[in-house]
This record gives sequence, structure tokens and C-alpha cells, in this order.
Amino acid sequence: MATHAAVPARHHVHASWAVPATLGVSFGIYAMVLKRFEEGGFFNGAQLLLGVVCAVVMGGLTYGLGRIQGGLRREVRAVAYGALTAVAVGFLTSLSDGSVLRSACIGVAVGVGAGLVTFYALYVHQT
Repeated sequence: MATHAAVPARHHVHASWAVPATLGVSFGIYAMVLKRFEEGGFFNGAQLLLGVVCAVVMGGLTYGLGRIQGGLRREVRAVAYGALTAVAVGFLTSLSDGSVLRSACIGVAVGVGAGLVTFYALYVHQT
């Protein structure tokens, strides 16, 4: 009788960099467009630099969080995703000519919501 060969575990290698890259590029483009419309609609190199820096930072933070999330408890993972969302939304709100208080309040509100939704999703699926 023949024995069955063990099937190697499939790792989603492409998703480990594709999702952070897509989020980073989207975030960078959105930040660049917000800054462009704030400055009167004319494109310049400073806006492009802002978009590239935002894309690299957001992509790097998202990639780093994705790499360490397996070792985190679900509560800590939910807080981490909520904090990343809060910082991102607060920064984008500040680019759209919002006050510091308004940017912080909107960022915290969205971050708490994202953290709660993440915790619920992790709690229901029990990874």
C-alpha cells in the first residue's frame, strides 16, 4: 500500500506584498490629490514627493504589520489595525485643510471603529 505524500502548506506570498503595495500606492495618490486641490489645482514636484513618501511609509507600515500579525493576540492586533487606520485617516484629514483638533477627532473615531470591527472579525473567526 502506498503512503500519501504530505501536501506542503500554501503560503500566500503574493498577497504579503501585493496588499501593502496597493494600499500604499492608493494612499500616496490620495494624499497627492488632496494636496494638489488644496494648492489650487496645479501640479508640482512637492506634491509628487509627498505622494511617494506617503506611499512608501504606508506600504512599509502595512507590510510590517502584516508580517507580525500572526504572533499577536487578537486584542493587540485589533488595536494595531485601529491605530494604523486612525493615523492614516487623521493625516489625510489634516491634508484637506482641517484643524488639528478636527483631524485628531476624525482619526480617533474612525480608528476606534476600525479596531472594533477588526476585533469582532478576529473574535468570530477564532484564528
